[in-house]
Amino acid sequence: MSELNLAADALLHAYRNRTLTPDAVVNECLARIDRRASANIWIHVLSRDELEPYLARLRTLDPATLPLFGLPFAIKDNIDLAGIPTTAGCPEFAYTPTHSARVVARLVAAGAIPIGKTNLDQFATGLVGSRSPFGACHNAFDPDWLSGGSSAGSAVAVASGQVTFSLGTDTAGSGRVPAAFNNLIGLKPTRGVLSTSGVVPACRTLDCVSIFTLEATDARRVFAVAAGEDETDLYSRAPQDGQPARAGFVFGVPQTLEYFGDAATRASFEGAVAALSALGGEARDIDLSPMLAAACLLYEGPWVAERYAAIEDFIEAQPEALFPVTRQIIGPAKARSAVDAFKAQYRLLALKREADRILAPLDFILTPTAPSIYRRDEEAAAPIELNSRLGYYTNFMNLLDYSAIAVPAGFCPRGLPRGVTLFAGAFQDRALLDYAEQLETALGLPLGATSAQRSRPLPASDPAALRLAVCGAHMSGLPLNHELTSRGARFVGATRTAAQYRLYALAGGPPRRPGLVQVPAGGAGVEVELWDLPLSEVGGFLAGVPAPLGIGTLKLADGTRVKGFLCEAAACGDAEDITAYGSWRGFLRGPAAA
Repeated sequence: MSELNLAADALLHAYRNRTLTPDAVVNECLARIDRRASANIWIHVLSRDELEPYLARLRTLDPATLPLFGLPFAIKDNIDLAGIPTTAGCPEFAYTPTHSARVVARLVAAGAIPIGKTNLDQFATGLVGSRSPFGACHNAFDPDWLSGGSSAGSAVAVASGQVTFSLGTDTAGSGRVPAAFNNLIGLKPTRGVLSTSGVVPACRTLDCVSIFTLEATDARRVFAVAAGEDETDLYSRAPQDGQPARAGFVFGVPQTLEYFGDAATRASFEGAVAALSALGGEARDIDLSPMLAAACLLYEGPWVAERYAAIEDFIEAQPEALFPVTRQIIGPAKARSAVDAFKAQYRLLALKREADRILAPLDFILTPTAPSIYRRDEEAAAPIELNSRLGYYTNFMNLLDYSAIAVPAGFCPRGLPRGVTLFAGAFQDRALLDYAEQLETALGLPLGATSAQRSRPLPASDPAALRLAVCGAHMSGLPLNHELTSRGARFVGATRTAAQYRLYALAGGPPRRPGLVQVPAGGAGVEVELWDLPLSEVGGFLAGVPAPLGIGTLKLADGTRVKGFLCEAAACGDAEDITAYGSWRGFLRGPAAA
């Protein structure tokens, strides 16, 4: 069953048609976990005996009666599962709860199957996935690079196709950074909408339970079950509908963005802006400085003292049990004063007023999820500095009481993912899911590190139009895009070619143009945009295509074939091979990054 698709729609359909059972799915999950046992994804995988009560219950029920029937999920090991130790990434801290966390109980009641507890940065302190005595969690695409944290194992378990969804937590970005680094959706709901009862706190006033999925439709399904007010959680809030998503939406794009020299993150962000604009969104420049100023308060201000308060008795009794870098962050917080706390609250309220004014006329703001990604050895050499960089665009959101969702946005030449985040005011979770679903469908990226097919594929071709793949100056936001839009062409989405092409930068211009050449060996996938060009406009468009370019048949990554720009191989003899950039946009941005 190595090809089994664990996406919710696929599993639920198979269950309802009686072609698959939860027992068979669990067996496949355990086999996949066993094959990646060295990746440090899990702290505790449930045994057959521990899984049996969940399976026995489902054997007696009709799959149509439960919204999450038989969906396997992972739980970050700072969230309680009854009868299974909770370690928070620290064996000496471990305890065995008699009751599951409220959010876990809601999911199990809806039919989901807990497969186990996943690895994390100790006490959820870190965005790297390496600060664990259970071993550094491996990135789903390359073990030498950071997985992101602190919800490291939860993200990688989904990205590698071991479970359908997972729970993480998010105080400073722990449910978003790992999503970006593993090509996932990472939903960080409004504070309090998912109960934190039964969750080991990091900063209790800020903590959120987060959701990782391969695509937004699964996150929506899980969120609908998991959300709900909880009288046992002092910070719980009832879900609200918020403003609905709009067709003519307006989104903010920061005037100044920090990438720490990472051209690949910049290219993927600009591609996401172009995709949202092609979907009908209006991009407006905004000033992100009040948000960034608020972000500094999380670790430079007194909120870090909440981390000390969460484990005060333990850290006082066994300070040596903490990871050195974890102790370095949490330990000094004891010296923070009440005066510090009040001053910081006043400062935060002033910044929130500024930030809310900027956000008010917008449906959401778009940022990179993280400015860059780093190798594990780089992070080990500068753990505080690089961890701080990873939180550049995430640290402020819980302080300012915003909702957010991380969405995959592309890959760098090395094949490592990049992501963007959409954020809005409190209780805008459902609208953000709608916008995220539009963006992911438009970008058409793979699902995690799996071969699973998207539940919402790119739209079928319009019978009155020619579906055309463009890879250069005709792409959204580039100089010749008007030649499509002026003819009434409709943007369909972005995707990649099959791995049998090379991309070259041709001489001449302006504008500069690439040449896409099919090769018998040594090819790679190249980013393309798909446009539906009205048949009545095809002749006029083709008449303007200059040699050595022409329109031929391209094979896409999913095996489908469309018409698209190809180049005569003879014209590329002296041209620069830019395939390693992965796309024409990547080449235009400059030297390839990791």
